[in-house]
Amino acid sequence: MTPSDLSFACDCGTVSGMLLDVGADQGDHVVCHCGDCQDLTHHLGHAHILDQHGGTPLYQTRCARMRIDSGRDSLACLHLTDGPTLRWYAACCRLPLFNSYKNGKLPFITIQLAACDPATRDRVGPLRGHLFTKDGIGDTSGLPEMTMFTLMRRFFWRAIKDIVSGDRRRSALFDAATLEPVATPHRLTGEERQAIRRDRAA
Repeated sequence: MTPSDLSFACDCGTVSGMLLDVGADQGDHVVCHCGDCQDLTHHLGHAHILDQHGGTPLYQTRCARMRIDSGRDSLACLHLTDGPTLRWYAACCRLPLFNSYKNGKLPFITIQLAACDPATRDRVGPLRGHLFTKDGIGDTSGLPEMTMFTLMRRFFWRAIKDIVSGDRRRSALFDAATLEPVATPHRLTGEERQAIRRDRAA
C-alpha cells in the first residue's frame, strides 16, 4: 500500500480491497443527495451512513484503479429502477460499496467512502461539491452545489482513457471478455420500492 492508495472493506470484513492512486487529480470527491442513493441505504439497512442532509459521500474514478483482495464471491448488485446505474454491495453484511454502469462498456467506479478506511479517506482530495441538493433533507441552500453536467464532463476524459487503453477490461466488477457484471443483478420489484418508501416515511 502506497501513500496514494485507499483501503476499503465491508462491515464484517468479508469483502475488502484497495483503491489505487487516489487523489483530486485522479477522481472526484462528491456528496450525492439523490433519492436513489437515499433509497439504497434504506433498502440495505444502512441509512446511518447518510449525512444530516441525506447525502452519501462518494469518490468517482477510473474502473481499473480498484481491486478486490477478498470476498469477490460475496459481491452482489442491484438496479433500484429501470435506469442503467448498477449498485454494488456486500451480500454478507449488506453494506453499500460501489456504483457503476450496468456493464463495463461505460467505464467508471464510484466508491462509497463509508466503506473506506476513516484514517485515510482524505487521500481522495477535497470535496468538489454536492449533487442533487434539491432532493436533500432539510435546508441544503448553503451547500456548495456541483451539477451532473460538470461531473460528467470531468468523467468523460477518464472514460476515454479506459476505453482507448483497454483498461475497462481490468475492472474487478465486470468480466474481461464480455464486460458483463460478475454478479447477477437484481432489479427491485414494486413491492420492494414501496417498502423503501414506508421505511423512509417512518
